[in-house]
Amino acid sequence: MNHQIKIFADGASISGMLEMMGNPLVSGFTTNPTLMKKAGIRDYEAFAKEVLANITNLPISFEVFSDTLEEMQRQALLISSWAENVYVKIPSTNTQGISTTPTIANLAKEGVKLNITAMTTPAQVAALVPALADGPPAIASVFAGRIADSGRDPLPLMKECLQLLSETPNVELLWASPRELFNLVQAEQIGCHIITMTNELIAKIPLIGKDLDEYALETVRMFAKDAESAGYRL
Repeated sequence: MNHQIKIFADGASISGMLEMMGNPLVSGFTTNPTLMKKAGIRDYEAFAKEVLANITNLPISFEVFSDTLEEMQRQALLISSWAENVYVKIPSTNTQGISTTPTIANLAKEGVKLNITAMTTPAQVAALVPALADGPPAIASVFAGRIADSGRDPLPLMKECLQLLSETPNVELLWASPRELFNLVQAEQIGCHIITMTNELIAKIPLIGKDLDEYALETVRMFAKDAESAGYRL
């Protein structure tokens, strides 16, 4: 199945990233401090530079981790200098809820490719438009999975975000934190530009369009095989 949407592999395992680099479905990469911590990464810069030594022709996003706007800007300029294919992830606010839009505007003027992250509302996306318009390529990452976790349908909100970005062709909308493979179908149907997916979700993509009768039979056979191998008796 051909996909119009770009799929970015999301993770912090170098071996996993290199595996996805050879996957023709993958168009880029994202990571974040939480994923890096879970993967046991201790040296941020060393990890990033090892990744960039191997992944040279696809976009990859690395996130700042300061909580002050001035230090965010310093870190962003440093991270951006590591390679041409780097996008710098900037959260839409710091931990105090202070907007990072002034910093985003400054960095865009400096020519830094940005990935604005941790957004959940169209209003947050709207605030970015003046800061990013006419600047270098940028990504607006809206956490559709977290929107869904709150009991809300993310589709109307994601459609609204797409409309808000319709006059800024340099900014792409990214469907972040998908929870299931169907989110890929949803994101593509509404015209979202990018979706992030874990390696595990990417591995499920060949299931799209699978015959459901065949899928049911495979499931029954799996249950039978596992019961037999476990030696269950009644």
